[in-house]
Amino acid sequence: MTEILSSAQMRAIEAAQIESGDTTGLALMELAGQGVVDAICARWPAPAKAVVFCGPGNNGGDGYVIARKLAEMGWQVLVWAPVAPATPDAVANAQRWGVLGQVVKHLDPACLPGCVAVDALFGTGLTRPVAEKFWSALAQAQQAGAKLVAVDILSGICADSGQIRADGAYSVQAADLTVTFQEPKLGHMLLPGGAMTGALVVVDIGLKGRMAELRAGASAEQVTQTVSPPDLALLTKGAGHKYSYGHALVLSGGVGRGGAARLAARAALRVGAGLVTLCCPPAALIENAARLDAIMLRPVADEVALTNALTDPRITALCLGPGLGLGRRECALVAAALRSKRPIVLDADALSLIAQNSDLRALVHADCVLTPHAGEFARLWPDLGTSEHSKLKATCRAAQDIGAVVLFKGADTVIAGPDGFPEIHVALRDRAAPWLATAGTGDVLAGLITGLLARGIPPRSSACTGAWLHVEAARQFGAGLLAEDLPDQLPQVLRRLGA
Repeated sequence: MTEILSSAQMRAIEAAQIESGDTTGLALMELAGQGVVDAICARWPAPAKAVVFCGPGNNGGDGYVIARKLAEMGWQVLVWAPVAPATPDAVANAQRWGVLGQVVKHLDPACLPGCVAVDALFGTGLTRPVAEKFWSALAQAQQAGAKLVAVDILSGICADSGQIRADGAYSVQAADLTVTFQEPKLGHMLLPGGAMTGALVVVDIGLKGRMAELRAGASAEQVTQTVSPPDLALLTKGAGHKYSYGHALVLSGGVGRGGAARLAARAALRVGAGLVTLCCPPAALIENAARLDAIMLRPVADEVALTNALTDPRITALCLGPGLGLGRRECALVAAALRSKRPIVLDADALSLIAQNSDLRALVHADCVLTPHAGEFARLWPDLGTSEHSKLKATCRAAQDIGAVVLFKGADTVIAGPDGFPEIHVALRDRAAPWLATAGTGDVLAGLITGLLARGIPPRSSACTGAWLHVEAARQFGAGLLAEDLPDQLPQVLRRLGA
């Protein structure tokens, strides 16, 4: 599990280290610059040509260190600094560079082809939109064929939200390499920043002790973590019988609308629920029976029938929403399920019903997991679905508002509980699974989480484990994936984990 820092958290641990007397800002800058140089040389070993773009702050100070160290290794280096350094450490390192090389204020396009362009303009210290004269120089370098290296984070990307903050029509493409310090930042994970980071290298600059202090004192702003491979104890089956591993109910829509619920039901069974029953209107029984074998069927005409079914204490979790429908019957079914206080996954149509009905919303409880995509999230929390909120903060506030776990889907899925401790599940770079962008995969995710809930795994852990398994199953299959392929990949994934 990787910890991810906000820009404020990174500044706090740097300041604490400096105030303790254990280091200085100049020493940290030297370590950071050396780390970037090491990463550059590991990727492009032969000394070549570099243009270093230096801003006025400490990110620019890192740039002057990088320029000096590359020049000492035999690289041909030019520094472009349209604005003079403005912090003491940046001034000091600009002076050190001045002994070795040249600083220009006007960029000659002829120096860009074939170079490594080092973006040390603004980094995580960005507090306002980047002026076009700065970011357009980076775009110009890319257009000339330069390899772009971002120091800490690509200039123009907010380190906390991942959003682009730039004047004009920002045209910088993804960096070839981003080198950040101590821990990844939120903007490396949240889109669009996550997709613009390129290869990410994290350099240790000696702040691990301060990281431990930050974790111990985290309160107002918690340390975010990535979702890691699941604890095997959650997934391994020991002695027992089918009811030892729970009984999940998946509610289905009517005739011709059962596909989504069948996907969810198969996923719940594959992930280890002892039994799974698909509940559907009586008219849809024959259709579903023709498509299902290990999954049981039960006719549920209305909320009375569902309430009767839920008198069985062996039913341990429900899945509501995939293909369910949006009528009065379905609204009553969601209400009956929520009143049962069972662990519930709320997805798709169930989320739309809750967004439309304040009485239903009031019934949502702490054992629920809501799995909205962007459109559903905006309907549920219209005041949070704006560019002013990062996806992370929006998800945390939504979870606190609803009093349940919220899994905000996407390539940068964010999971948060009402306790405010967020986790990010990123399907980018090392765990890319673009094949999940196809109909029905969200229904499978809902089923995975339902099956885990049925086994007695707490909502937050069920959401995180389900999200991790979802991507891993997609990666196991690869290109050409259909949603119905996902559940059948789980046995191989689980065997590889040792479950």
